[in-house]
Amino acid sequence: MRGMANSDTLSQLRLRHYRLLQAISQYGQLSVAADMLSMTQPAASRMLAEIERLVGEPLFRRHPKGMQATASGEVLARRAGWILSGIDEAEAELAAVREGRRGSVRVGAVTGAAVAHVVPAIQALTPEARAAEVHLEVGPSGRLMTGLDAGEFDFTLCRVPSQTDSQMFEILRGHEEDVRFLVRVGHPLLDRGPLTIRDLDGYGWVIMAPGTPLRQGVEDAWLSAGIAPPREILNSASLLVSMAHIRTSDAIAPVAREVGDLICGTGRGAFVELPVTPGLLLSPYHLIRHRSRPISPLAERLLTLVMDGMAKP
Repeated sequence: MRGMANSDTLSQLRLRHYRLLQAISQYGQLSVAADMLSMTQPAASRMLAEIERLVGEPLFRRHPKGMQATASGEVLARRAGWILSGIDEAEAELAAVREGRRGSVRVGAVTGAAVAHVVPAIQALTPEARAAEVHLEVGPSGRLMTGLDAGEFDFTLCRVPSQTDSQMFEILRGHEEDVRFLVRVGHPLLDRGPLTIRDLDGYGWVIMAPGTPLRQGVEDAWLSAGIAPPREILNSASLLVSMAHIRTSDAIAPVAREVGDLICGTGRGAFVELPVTPGLLLSPYHLIRHRSRPISPLAERLLTLVMDGMAKP
């Protein structure tokens, strides 16, 4: 026979060839390898002869107890194992992607929605999709809608700015945002009992920038109560900045109810909600996806979990 074949010759080998090489190497018997591959022994013998013809040299030595790979046969059998293992892994990964158990998903959300709905949905997704890569960006609605339009997110939970062409998007579900007022433990207002908006006048604030729904909601509440909106304001969208500021001052931080519950529950007793009545409701945020842009099965699965969570009372 000729010497070892070049790569052009080896490229003629097919998966069925590699499966037979691996099986013969593993079991050492042509008849057993044929059975494992649901072939007849004559068919397996003809296929092996075809492989050796393509390669240009014998790949197995026949002896009374079975078959033993030659040096070249060991190389091809080992490579066959790698190739077939890679294909099996690719098939498993493809199935995981198709079933929404693998891949990546990008979500944008306003702070309250991220805490209330996206994080619980991610936690519910994790046990069934441990290989999933989830990206969550928290920000203002304008930034999130721009990102959704540009394809940066699979879906968002935010408000739709007035200048947005809403026909481009599918609005799946809405949720009102209930505001809480956070202060440090020992704040002077905590000794006053039930409070109204007017009782909060005269204190400093840490709050989002003008034009954001939370800022607009607070200012409207002040105007409705017949008082001027707060003037001593630290403008910041950062929760860490808000917590740092109110912990060492008498400032007040309005936040979404879910965010307030989280901070008060994990702040080691450093923060508390003011008992303000009536409460303050903001315009609802929505679960939004782009009408013309399909999303992956993983993103569909996470979106469904978010939607299910938003449907709960």
